[in-house]
Amino acid sequence: MPHSILAPVFIGLRIGLHSLLMGLTVFAVARAFIVSSPDAMWVLIAGVAFVAVYLAGAWAARTADDRRLPHSFVAAWVALLTLLWVVLMWLSPEGAYLVFPLFFLYLHVLPVAGGVAAILVTTGFAICAIGLHIGFSVGGVIGPLVGAGVALLIGFAYRALMREAAERERLLAELVRTREQLAETERKQGALAERARLAREIHDTVAQGLSSIQMLLRAAERDTPEPGAGYLKLARETAANSLIDTRQIIRELTPSRLNNGLAAALRRLGQEQEKQASIPVRVTVEDIDLPMAIQTALLRIAQGTLSNTVRHAAASRISVELTSAEGSAILTVQDDGRGFDVSSAVTNPNNVNSFGLRAMQERIEQFDGTLDITSTPGQGTTVIARLPLPVRDEMES
Repeated sequence: MPHSILAPVFIGLRIGLHSLLMGLTVFAVARAFIVSSPDAMWVLIAGVAFVAVYLAGAWAARTADDRRLPHSFVAAWVALLTLLWVVLMWLSPEGAYLVFPLFFLYLHVLPVAGGVAAILVTTGFAICAIGLHIGFSVGGVIGPLVGAGVALLIGFAYRALMREAAERERLLAELVRTREQLAETERKQGALAERARLAREIHDTVAQGLSSIQMLLRAAERDTPEPGAGYLKLARETAANSLIDTRQIIRELTPSRLNNGLAAALRRLGQEQEKQASIPVRVTVEDIDLPMAIQTALLRIAQGTLSNTVRHAAASRISVELTSAEGSAILTVQDDGRGFDVSSAVTNPNNVNSFGLRAMQERIEQFDGTLDITSTPGQGTTVIARLPLPVRDEMES
């Protein structure tokens, strides 16, 4: 787990285990020579073989990186290491001390049941070896048993720590992905909002001005004799062509989904979400004549709401409805999902839902509309966006 903040802890534990095993092996060999044991040379050979096998397994695990070693290799390595320990313990009573680092090794490389079984068996061997060398005593029995109990507690705590670290690593990776997705969404929405703003500005300034010029020139053309009327006609046709080009630019700046109108775009959006998420999406829309800016705003609100519903609500059905009443276009998106605490989502800037809600609210406020969100945890969510309809003269211009 190289990227975990707990990686130094695990590295320290492994270094401690290596140091403990090496130190106890050196102690057992040195002790055999100090007391002039007749088996001192055999103790040295067994100790060197024990350390060599241990280092070979540790090196194999290190070079494997994130790949798991084959179970057969691990089992053979542990069995050979245990056999050499038994030989060393049989030759020197100090070899029994090595059982303590072996406890941790069993719990680390073997399954839980296998590790516990290995600890119980080696504890029995250690008690018997100590008893045969220096005689059976209460300390000779209690010592290995206490060591085994402590090793089990520490080993289980180590496993729990590893699980916690893995969960934290997963959550951190998920948080990073979510932040990247939110940043990308914010960038796209910012670009789309700027395109929509430019389209509105061009419509309200250049297009309106060209339309007014065209009408004034038409009126002047009727009252002007030739050859002036010809020049006015040419100027009017030039203004008309420029107006056509301007409206083409406005159409290109607006979302391509709206080429066939908002109703078709909402139906297509519902079909896409239903196909991607396998959730039934019922779309009921009226063919309302709306300015492009309002169509864009309602489409973006529907997209954001459906996206949040699919990703977070765990809903079994979704409905989208577009109606008009009391001089307003009303978009309603309803689901039967898990719901959420609206006040908490709005006031907490770190909440995943808060950005989308703020974006919808800001989009609604641009048109002096209202956004109503009703949601109860466990009882679904209803989002209602109301945008006032412009008067007929404004729509035709």
